[in-house]
Amino acid sequence: MKYIVFILFTVMTNAAAQLMLKQGMMSMGPISFEGVNPLVRLLQIVFSPWVFLGLCTFVISMASHLYVLSKVELSFAYPFLSLAYVAVAIFAYFVFREDLNGWRIAGIACICVGTILIAQSGREMGGREHNDRTASIASDKIQTSEIFR
Repeated sequence: MKYIVFILFTVMTNAAAQLMLKQGMMSMGPISFEGVNPLVRLLQIVFSPWVFLGLCTFVISMASHLYVLSKVELSFAYPFLSLAYVAVAIFAYFVFREDLNGWRIAGIACICVGTILIAQSGREMGGREHNDRTASIASDKIQTSEIFR
């Protein structure tokens, strides 16, 4: 549970990146590849200010997520990323005036309840850090003859 701050940072930077990408694409207007070299158009999209900032924020989010994965179990950390949907839906409602109807609110509530349940499972682990219990194969310990038996 001591890595929850890093997990939530990952979630919020992921959500922020989505909002920036949306803002960037809205500022560009309808995208058309007609009469334009697709590579040039793609570069125009990638290097537009909001899209570029969103992509950079995704890189920060991914770096944070990699750090988290080095410390806690994947089955504990990954479900928290669903909270990014919650944040995006709420912020999109206020920033972009997107619809937030009863079905979406019910879905958000289910996501929140599920995330709380998963967070509780982390307490059962006693706050212990992730021990590398995954199978790994060291190249110096494999003999070619064992592979082709």
